[in-house]
Amino acid sequence: MRVPLRGVWRPVLVVIVPIALLTIVGMVLLWPSGAGTAADETQYVDATVRTVVHAPCEASDEAALAAGRTDCGAVVLRVTSGPDAGQDVTTDVPAGPGAPEVSEGDDVVLLYLPDTPVGEPYQIADHQRGDQLWVLAAAFVLAVVAFGRWRGLSALAGLAVTFAVLLLFVVPAILDGQPPLLVAIVGSAAIMLAVLYLTHGVGTSTSVAVIGTLTSLALTGALSWLAVRALHLTGVADEQAGYLGVTHDVNLQGLLLAGILIGSLGVLDDVTVTQVATVDELARADPGYGFAPLYRAATRVGRAHIASVVNTIILAYAGASLPLLILITDSGQSLGRVLTNQLVAQELVRSAVGTLGLISAVPITTALAALTARRRHPTERPEKPEAPPATTPNTDHLAALAREDHDSAW
Repeated sequence: MRVPLRGVWRPVLVVIVPIALLTIVGMVLLWPSGAGTAADETQYVDATVRTVVHAPCEASDEAALAAGRTDCGAVVLRVTSGPDAGQDVTTDVPAGPGAPEVSEGDDVVLLYLPDTPVGEPYQIADHQRGDQLWVLAAAFVLAVVAFGRWRGLSALAGLAVTFAVLLLFVVPAILDGQPPLLVAIVGSAAIMLAVLYLTHGVGTSTSVAVIGTLTSLALTGALSWLAVRALHLTGVADEQAGYLGVTHDVNLQGLLLAGILIGSLGVLDDVTVTQVATVDELARADPGYGFAPLYRAATRVGRAHIASVVNTIILAYAGASLPLLILITDSGQSLGRVLTNQLVAQELVRSAVGTLGLISAVPITTALAALTARRRHPTERPEKPEAPPATTPNTDHLAALAREDHDSAW
């Protein structure tokens, strides 16, 4: 028995089409004009280290000693780009926390300061690592395609869309002065629609995952707004955020909310797609499952998934903020003071709100998937086979067999 999908597609399209249209309109209205992006006047050039001469600082090197330098040696470099390409320049050996360690033959990036009144206009800023990153990216692409094949290619296309939306729309729009939270909502919707349909194809299952993701994302946004307001978080939690607030007209509290939404999106679509796939496979394996058995069985899978993902979220935030946690813990403050510090409280809000959004995604998506799966894979009762026609025993043949047995006995 086949059930037409018209009854399934109609409610799905009623939700998906308006969301897509609103997303397109939002991107058009919020699209950055470029007026808010400040031009970076810092100049960087490429160079290759020719020689490195190390020398201890002497008492006459007052400026170097005052700056905390212990190595007053020099580095000779061959400039390979910029106005002085092909020439040799000399600069100080990099010093200080995080300073790059250079040796002969290293490819480095130089900060060019032509208006420096004293000393060389070039300073070593970083190593060049473009070639290494290209090799790593090639290995990543080959591994994804070799394992995922066409599905891997579609996943890479979705990844390209994600980078494009973030770099061409979300970041420039925020720098352009648009509300960060609204930009994040529109950008997240665009990423979700494009990536899920590109990766998993156009179908009812994908549409159910989209609806479940959108619903959970809306709940996450509401919870994050309430948490940020209740805890009086300003969004100015580190030097980078403070510098951004000074140099650009950006709502840092809204930027914090935008970061929570975008960070939650990547885990939400993983959970929703998994739940939809689980329900679909259960419905195919046993067409006799009704809504309630499907929901209960898939929810058990969702609980196990959430239990592992929650730990992943906490470890991801802790790993990213590990230097910050060490500094705050080493400050000698009490545990309560450390946990209520705005820097730590901000990460706790990210983790807690993201986890609540994930937990809500399981029942919402599972219920929607079970509802549509029953209409896409209806219960098919096998027809009873017809009973074979009744036959009348051949009594003459049975009587003859009985006589033969009687004669052989004698």
